[in-house]
Amino acid sequence: MSAAGPVKPRIVAAVDGLADDLESLSHRIHDHPELAFKEEQAHGWLTAFLEKHGAKVERGVGGLPTAFRASIEGVTPGPTIAILAEYDALPGIGHACGHNVIATAGVGAGAALATAFGTLPFAGRVQVIGTPAEEGGAGKVKLMDAGVFAGVDAAMMIHGRCGTLVWRPSLGIIKVKAEFHGKATHASSWPWRGVNALNAVIQLFVALDQMRQQLRPDARVHGVITSGGAQPNIIPEYTSAEFYLRALSGDYCHELLRRFRACAEGAATATGCTTTVTADPTIHEPLKPNATMAGLFAKNLAFIDFPEDPDDGEAGYGSTDCGNVSQAIPTIHPYIRISPDGIPGHSREFAEWARSPLARAGMIAGAKALALTAVDLLASPESLAGARDDFTRA
Repeated sequence: MSAAGPVKPRIVAAVDGLADDLESLSHRIHDHPELAFKEEQAHGWLTAFLEKHGAKVERGVGGLPTAFRASIEGVTPGPTIAILAEYDALPGIGHACGHNVIATAGVGAGAALATAFGTLPFAGRVQVIGTPAEEGGAGKVKLMDAGVFAGVDAAMMIHGRCGTLVWRPSLGIIKVKAEFHGKATHASSWPWRGVNALNAVIQLFVALDQMRQQLRPDARVHGVITSGGAQPNIIPEYTSAEFYLRALSGDYCHELLRRFRACAEGAATATGCTTTVTADPTIHEPLKPNATMAGLFAKNLAFIDFPEDPDDGEAGYGSTDCGNVSQAIPTIHPYIRISPDGIPGHSREFAEWARSPLARAGMIAGAKALALTAVDLLASPESLAGARDDFTRA
């Protein structure tokens, strides 16, 4: 048995003792969805919970008012293991990505360690880092740039899904905006005097639909029109659309951007418009795998009798700013079942399941597995060294 073995039942018992309070906290966050960088209530509730259970909390870290860092110290200085928490919601459909479960699993792991031990019986520390704005804001990237992850040796989090899988790839993203400029005129009496920017943005969507035939099967290009004109009797002089360009590698994301620009320029030429294509400078990177950490997490799921599910291969892949963390330090991003098979994320159905007894079970299992895996890494220098080796090789 490893040095962590004798303390594991104590950690499991501590999470069980917090389970009802964690569920209440999860429901409170679910009932009050807040968008990226505006998670004031969730930030307050989560930090108060961690502080109540003995963690040392820093609020507003990295220059983000709704970010936080809570520390549970070991007996002596040593490695730092970070557990990440997300708590922003989606516009219009609330917690349809289950971030209320992510947040409470993360703080539950930290609070359980603080409750069980006060001071961890190992060298090092565990930090729970509250990361705002995963849904479109790249909060983790901003925190990395601000130095919040400096000194972190390994990081982990869980994500809700319709099945438990320790490893699934994620896609990189380049976010891009296309704008078209035409000329306004009366749409009925003088249409030949106008240059129709709406035609251009429609042509862009048509060109991208044709381009998809020649894309790799794992690539994704999808977008929405954000400005389509003022009213029907005015030829639109300005339109805009925003897109996500996704792929399993950063290089192919850039290839998608090159081809996207060509489609936009072709649409502008065909309609007599001009175009501006603006790519977001922050690129969401794909997740880098870490077999050592994933193996520890899987063993801890087995220890708490919450087994992995077979992957039916039906669903494609999403993206996360945790990918950027994984490109900088050893990181895992396992998925935990909180809904029945086939319920897609970012749907109203998934939002309902994120406040269900199944979500409670997944949250509690996630908190246990996160805490146990963090302790494994602190208690076993060989495991942490293996995680670093995996990171270097990958």
